Amino acid sequence: MSVQSPPAPEDELDRLPRQPRRVGFSQTLSRWDVKVSPYLYISPFFILFFVTGLFPILYTAWVSVHQWGMLQGQGDFVGLKNFSDVFAQPDFWKSLRNTMSIFVLSSVPQVIAAILIAALLDQNLRAKTFWRMGVLLPYVVAPVAVGLIFTRLFADQSGLVNSWLGAIGIDPIRWHVDALASHVAIASMVNFRWTGYNALIFLAAMQAVPRELYEAAIIDGAGRVRQFFSVTIPTIRATVVFVVITSTIGGLQIFDEPRVFDELGTGGASRQWLTTTLYLYNTGWTGQYNLGRAAAIAWLLFLLILVIGMLNFFLTQRIATGASGPSKKQVRRAKKRLDAERKSA
Repeated sequence: MSVQSPPAPEDELDRLPRQPRRVGFSQTLSRWDVKVSPYLYISPFFILFFVTGLFPILYTAWVSVHQWGMLQGQGDFVGLKNFSDVFAQPDFWKSLRNTMSIFVLSSVPQVIAAILIAALLDQNLRAKTFWRMGVLLPYVVAPVAVGLIFTRLFADQSGLVNSWLGAIGIDPIRWHVDALASHVAIASMVNFRWTGYNALIFLAAMQAVPRELYEAAIIDGAGRVRQFFSVTIPTIRATVVFVVITSTIGGLQIFDEPRVFDELGTGGASRQWLTTTLYLYNTGWTGQYNLGRAAAIAWLLFLLILVIGMLNFFLTQRIATGASGPSKKQVRRAKKRLDAERKSA
């Protein structure tokens, strides 16, 4: 007769050494999938950015410190000589002045007009889709076509704009001779192309504003103008910052409009509308064929855009902070007040 030993207590079982479980290949693959997959999903952006963005910037820096011709290719290492040569050119400083002037004349009215157009499109209009698509049509038109049309409009002798000015007793303006007049004409082309595009961006932000805020403002007796400045503008401040930054980058890189403003594309007889990008193009690909100096101009323009972009960012952030929009607590209070008003009614 066999004697069976009593089962071991549970605490003794816990003390017994356990055999390690073997992790299968599928489980290991699953763990690697969890850890590596997110990086694989976002890797296409960084790969494309490196190929199309970061590598050209670094390669341009390499070209800027060498003698580099269109036909001869890479020459001797010259250090910062290309930069000093650029600083010694009067046309470079003239191009910076023209670029800043056109940038101010285009970006400031463009942002203001885009906000106002977006506010109108946000109203209860008939055929909303038609009007929203209509403001985007100038953006679809090719820059060369826009340049040809506006060149005829702002012609010095037989332009339509001078004909209108003459009809009200104003002397014709020399759009292709006077510096400020040419800047206004080129800024008009920029505003024509990009105002509708920015208006749709503002419109998308305005449609995301909670409607309870407008209803609460109406109950408090606020008119449309007060609602616009006290509710709409503070609420879309992040979009305003985005549009200002993108307008700054685009305005300082303006090339198409001044290039097609006349037949030669050199920035005028006295370089009165020569921009920095057009000066870069003329230095590297027309006339001088000095790619080393053109690369130095490109890097100086990059640093200028970086400084002005950061300055605009901090200014718009401070303005937005000073005129901050309604918080979540204010939105909840507005909803409660609306509910109370509806129940009492």
